[in-house]
This record gives sequence, structure tokens and C-alpha cells, in this order.
Amino acid sequence: MDGGASSRIAKLAVDAPGERILEIGAGTGALTVQLANLGAAVTAIDVDPEMLAVLRSRDDLAGVDLIEADALAFDYAAFAAAGPWNAAGNLPYNIATPLIIALVSMENGPGRFVAMIQKDVAERLTAKPGTPQYGSLTIAVTYRANVRRAFNVSPEQFYPRPNVNSAVIVVQRLASPAIRVRNEATFDAVVRAGFAYRRKTLANSLSLGLGVPRDGPAAAIAALGLDPEIRGEALDLATFAALADQLAD
Repeated sequence: MDGGASSRIAKLAVDAPGERILEIGAGTGALTVQLANLGAAVTAIDVDPEMLAVLRSRDDLAGVDLIEADALAFDYAAFAAAGPWNAAGNLPYNIATPLIIALVSMENGPGRFVAMIQKDVAERLTAKPGTPQYGSLTIAVTYRANVRRAFNVSPEQFYPRPNVNSAVIVVQRLASPAIRVRNEATFDAVVRAGFAYRRKTLANSLSLGLGVPRDGPAAAIAALGLDPEIRGEALDLATFAALADQLAD
């Protein structure tokens, strides 16, 4: 990743010197040094011990806490216990989705998470109801955070050049969920089931996804005054919440 993109990401992640920043995936240190230059208290994790050894030898990273760790296995709760924090990183494409969900769902998660991810994942996170990109990931994240796409990054800005386009997103944690639901576990299950069978009606998808008779979901859909043939991708966050509350009863 080139220095221009790294500098822009760092400025999105750091508001003031002294802020605690966790960088996920230090790599060659391009973003690490930009975060440090802004005066952040940087902890950077990476799974590659050889790369970390190189970073530890650099004078411009002397103040950075460099830790060998797998991003999906790192103890984020222990890091969070030390106080408020933000996160930033150029996320490997195979871990971006589960990691973003884990961070927005955790207690004392990052107040802000600035991440470079695959462009199509960014489109799913910021999608609107009724579009092909809209799905359970969109709702799972926007239930707990505001998400915006800050800028796109072309393959030419990387070496070696990847075969995909990238985008930088800013995930701003909400002080409380965007909407109240009676039971979060039920809400999450209903959202997943609602998108599990996109070619089926919502009632059928919920029946199959939840493993319940179709009568229950059909009655809940009718109680909300929705078209009985409606599909999950047509429902916004508030309607999914209302539907989950109906099914929780």
C-alpha cells in the first residue's frame, strides 16, 4: 500500500496525539509509521514473525508496541480493558467480514475502526434495501455502527498488485444499538434466516432458516402489514427489528 493511502487512513483513525490505536496487520509498516507520526499510542499486531523482526529494527517505529498475533485469535477484550481505543488496518480479504462483525459486536469495542477491505465487501456494508449487495452483513453491522466508505484504492497503489479493487471504510461505533429489539439473539437469527434463501419469499426463508413451521413467520409478516410475498432484501433495519419482536412473542 502506498504512502498516500496509508496517510489518509491514519488521519481517519487518529483524532489527537496519545489516542490508543490497535493496528491489525502491520505488514511492511506503511500504515504503522503514519499512525506513529500522528502521535498515537500504537499497538500493532501481525502473524509474521520475520516481518515483525524487521519492524522492530526500525528507529521510526521504536515507540510502537509490536505483537505477534493472529488477528482472529488476538485477545481484543484484554486490550480494550486498558481504556478507549480505535482500530485500523489493511485487512486480509479472507478475515475482513468475521473480524468486522466481531469488533462491532464486542463489549468495549473500538470507538472507530478504519479498514481497507475488498471493494465488494465495502459495498455490502453500505448497501441499501432492495439492492443486490444488501444482506445480513449490512444489518448486523449497521445495527451497531455507522458505516461509510471513505475512498477507493486501485490495485496500482499496491506492490505486488492484487487482482481485486479495495476500499477504505470508517466504522463508527454507536453508543447504543441503532434500534431497540426485545431479544438480540432472536433478532440476529431472524436476520440471518431472512437472507438465507434469497430466491424464496421471506416467510419461506424464515421457516427454513429458523426450522419452524411457515405459519409463524407468515403470521408475523401479516401482523406488520407486509406483502405476504415480500422477500428479505426489501426490509430495512427497523422492519427486521419489528419482525424479530413479533417472532420473539
